[in-house]
Formats: sequence, structure tokens, C-alpha cells
Amino acid sequence: QVTLVETGGGSVQPGGSLRLSCKMSRAILSTFTMYTMGYYRQAPGKQRELVATITSGRSTNYADSVKGRFTISRDNSQKKIYLQMNTLKPDDTAVYYCNAKNDGDDNKNYWGQGTQVTVSS
Repeated sequence: QVTLVETGGGSVQPGGSLRLSCKMSRAILSTFTMYTMGYYRQAPGKQRELVATITSGRSTNYADSVKGRFTISRDNSQKKIYLQMNTLKPDDTAVYYCNAKNDGDDNKNYWGQGTQVTVSS
């Protein structure tokens, strides 16, 4: 069973930066590389939406709303991903969820516990 442990998040003023981290625990390295990793977010009263994803080969995909401001990366040796968030806006306020989706099995789709990001002056 894959477990995703998230760290980071918090409160920041508009224009500030935060970094989120997500570690896949209870998995060996070869397992981690079988997953496309990503972050999604959910603001109050809204549906969960894609923020960014990264494949094991480090191909990335971003929501238009975060392009040029957020950067997703992964360290396969540490079984971790990172989301560097710069120039944060109040609209970025949400609970951010780490996601792991198996490249060969749609049934193996896992979520982290979520971490709150609040952007406010």
C-alpha cells in the first residue's frame, strides 16, 4: 500500500513563496518510478483541480493558472516530489493534495492527506 506524506504549506502574503514536498513511503524505488506524481488543489466551494504533474521521466504539465509561477520536480532516489510556488496570489488559497497515479494501472491512484496554503494580506 502506497502512502503519501505531505509537508510544507502555511500562510504567506501575496507575492510570497512556499514549497510543498511529498514523499512516497512504504515503497521501493522501482515502485516510485512507476508513478506519475502531481499536485491538485481544492478551494472552498470548488472542485478539486489539477495544479501540476510530473512523470518518472520528468515530463511536466501545469494548469494555465500557475504556469510561470509554480515548478514541480522530483527526486527519484528520495521518492519525493516538490512544488515550488512563487508569486503567490490569493486565488492560490486552497488545500493542496499530493497524488500518485500508476502508469499502468488506473486502479492504483493514491492521495496525500492534504496541506493548507493560504495567501492573504
